[in-house]
Amino acid sequence: MSMVASPRLGKKQNTFDPEVPGEDLPKLLKVAAIYGPNASGKSNLVKALNVIPKLLDRVPGAESSIPVMPFRFDPDLAQEPSNFEVNFIESNLRFHYSVAATSERIFEETLVCYPKGKEHLLFSRVFTQRTGESYTFGELLEGGPIVHEAWKNLTAPQSLFLAQAALNSSQELQQLKTPYKWLLKSNICIAQNGMTTWSLASRSALMTAPDVIELLEKFLQRLDIPITNIRFEENPELDSDKELNIAPRDYLKWIKKDPNTKLTHSTALGNAEFDYSEESGGTQNLIGFWLPWMHLNMISDGKVVVIDELDSSLHPKIVESLIKEHLAGDKKTQLIFTTHDTHLMNTKLLRRDQFWVTERDANGATQMFSVHDFQGRDSEDIEKRYYEGRYRGLPILSRS
Repeated sequence: MSMVASPRLGKKQNTFDPEVPGEDLPKLLKVAAIYGPNASGKSNLVKALNVIPKLLDRVPGAESSIPVMPFRFDPDLAQEPSNFEVNFIESNLRFHYSVAATSERIFEETLVCYPKGKEHLLFSRVFTQRTGESYTFGELLEGGPIVHEAWKNLTAPQSLFLAQAALNSSQELQQLKTPYKWLLKSNICIAQNGMTTWSLASRSALMTAPDVIELLEKFLQRLDIPITNIRFEENPELDSDKELNIAPRDYLKWIKKDPNTKLTHSTALGNAEFDYSEESGGTQNLIGFWLPWMHLNMISDGKVVVIDELDSSLHPKIVESLIKEHLAGDKKTQLIFTTHDTHLMNTKLLRRDQFWVTERDANGATQMFSVHDFQGRDSEDIEKRYYEGRYRGLPILSRS
């Protein structure tokens, strides 16, 4: 999957220019919507995008199983490593990071950077049954041989070298902390049914930074949710004095107990206060989405938020409004989501290269492709052609 924008398509506000000195890079897309039938691999894609952050966030020295699964329909692949690659930009520098792992150990790990467009290896790690584990350190990697050896000795078979090196670097050694922090804290993946946890994180964030409660209230009101006041009953088990301008994932670690949340709704008859548990599933999901939304659109550039089933319990017009607001913003951030809501295809809001389709092949493997891969015009009725099967990715239903 690529967020690189195709040339010669319209809707310039749907893209942004990456700022990388010495490289003439193409524009990048702000949004991607992923469609496909049930059991076609959409949720697995979101899970796969979250593997590297999970590995980087493992407790040092942890020996529990690595969260990867082989392709189960092919017995020849049962013992083969799963491969993950990500290309990203942070601090005006392009990186390529790849990991190959089984549930038992890391087999390969490589980090490459591209200062002024030239490829430079920072480090590479390879394990084979015949030769064991070997490392290659690039000339640009800071620290020197003694530090590199120390980082290597700290890296267990189930751990990533990048994590150990970044966590055990002195204040003077910042080179590996840059890609480490982006991969861990700027790439937010929200799996299916994950909004329940993120709603708890949003409310916990508000308890620690009560001066921004008004931002959530206004966010909900823009989406026709008439909540005019949010308050929390005292909860001594929740950490306090945290800032909102931190990685959203960190709020998940600070949660100790569900804050007792009260929300006031205003109508023509007056006001009434409700407990959070009495709110609709859609309202609860929007409260969960608010914290990642803040980091996408109000705090800093470089963030990527991936959500499985963004439209869960939400009206299509609300989803459309969220997408429109994100596209109109000036932040260089990206929203990727899976959905079954084809209403977006008919709004003319997104470009052809922003629609992706998954389908399951005869072997049970997921195939994924962009609508732009198919011949057609940017002005065509994408929703109609999708239901006609022009882009594939439709369920094949039996008829009784």
